[in-house]
Amino acid sequence: MTTKFDLLVVGGGILGTFHAYHALKKNLKVALLERNSVPQGATVRNFGQVVPSGMDLKWQNFGRESLAIYNELHTQADLTIRQNGSVYIASNDEELQLIEELYEINRNNDYESVLLSKNDCIKKYDGLRSDYCKGGLFFPQELSVDSADMIVKLHTLLQEKMGLQIFYNTTVLETHEDDQKCTAVAADGTEFNASKIIICGGHEFKTLYPKVFNDSDLEVSKLQMLQTKPQGIYSLQGNILTGLSVRRYESFSECPSFQKIKALEDPNSFEKKYGVHILFKQALDGSVIIGDSHEYADAKNADDLGYDLNMEIDEFMILEAKKIIDLPTYEIQRRWFGIYSQCKTKDIFEHSPSANIHIITGIGGKGMTGSGGFSQFNIEKIYA
Repeated sequence: MTTKFDLLVVGGGILGTFHAYHALKKNLKVALLERNSVPQGATVRNFGQVVPSGMDLKWQNFGRESLAIYNELHTQADLTIRQNGSVYIASNDEELQLIEELYEINRNNDYESVLLSKNDCIKKYDGLRSDYCKGGLFFPQELSVDSADMIVKLHTLLQEKMGLQIFYNTTVLETHEDDQKCTAVAADGTEFNASKIIICGGHEFKTLYPKVFNDSDLEVSKLQMLQTKPQGIYSLQGNILTGLSVRRYESFSECPSFQKIKALEDPNSFEKKYGVHILFKQALDGSVIIGDSHEYADAKNADDLGYDLNMEIDEFMILEAKKIIDLPTYEIQRRWFGIYSQCKTKDIFEHSPSANIHIITGIGGKGMTGSGGFSQFNIEKIYA
């Protein structure tokens, strides 16, 4: 069996799907090749926050474009998207200084944010502890999504409304280019032909290009997350990011006081060792997702991170979360980890084994936020 397309996208996660979407908008015939029955990687194991506010300026701009893209798509189908904003809660004077400085940066960049007093925060976020909160910075345009449901619904939308052809349970074992014809060979022998191929399979492109993979500076991060049982009538609106997030996210590194404040931190603390910062997001069923942590390994040594959950990390996150918000219940119904790939030296991994085959991966923790805008830019570049 041989099938001909304008573009093959290998990998049905959020980065691959948005590349397919922007190619479809150019009226190209596109096939998405996904090795599982539904995506199983970082796209479905993340927090489900679309937060340009946490990115450096380049990726904040991609994220702002993503917000518009998500909102446009959501008018066509229910993609679980809620525009209920994000807030960064400062726990001390140093973090308060950083959110005030970021507010000024946002104002200069024309990105809407609102400084909240301690009382504003406590009124707005039920259960927020007054002995933790010093103030907050709110981003009203930002989104929450339920990632696993969203990607499936987005696939369905692109199939039904834009003619995307998706081949699930299709593991690609080889890609090559010959006389400007690109071919992807699946495990069952099926050959897919196209003018171009884009590979967005996380760190799994080692199957296709092992030498490129082993020579890359890709690393993987393992993140642990937890989900409480449903909270009853309790409501927690938006994405809640806290003091450790203020000290970790890239946008704050552009603040004048960041390096001075960073220098005062204990490099041997538990949260530094495991890259913990505390986030909250209420899911559609009323449960609250809490996380997360970061453990790193070179991508070629990803197995070193193991497949177990470190209960010491989970217990630490729950203890810290209880210092921030008094939830009706901290009884946990689910625990999991996600793995995402990123570059050590660049903000994304890009490599073209031949003129019309492009590997695009290593977007790191920017995937849900940045993929929509970045993919639009990248498709324009590839098809220039």
